[in-house]
Amino acid sequence: MVPRNDPFAELTALMNSTLRQGPSSPIMPLDLYREGDTFVATLDLPGVDPASIDIDVEDRTLTIRAERKPHATEGMQWISHERPTGTFARQLTLGYGLDLANVVASYTDGVLTLTIPVAEEAKPRKIAVSHRPSSLESGS
Repeated sequence: MVPRNDPFAELTALMNSTLRQGPSSPIMPLDLYREGDTFVATLDLPGVDPASIDIDVEDRTLTIRAERKPHATEGMQWISHERPTGTFARQLTLGYGLDLANVVASYTDGVLTLTIPVAEEAKPRKIAVSHRPSSLESGS
């Protein structure tokens, strides 16, 4: 199998760096995979209002922000309060070769899905080899 250009090579290092949340607080867990000429990232955001989700790309950094509002009523007494609230952010450093103008985002059942196509110029392509008969082949 021929290795492919991986525009997310830096992401692996980033996920292992300080931006990755530890096991005690997985705020925005991420799955990332490639399917044909498209990369797909899915992030768990249960209880987040879709209107609070903000996604932007600047240079090669994709930033995702979302907010989960606290639930509290007058006279309410917490017995256990483990679900984090507030604004969460996650940044992905993207490699070259992605079509950032055509990223698509959807939010269904608490899961944010980002579809990031590979740029046309980064897709593998065949190069035709032309052949001219040599002087020996042409009988000269």
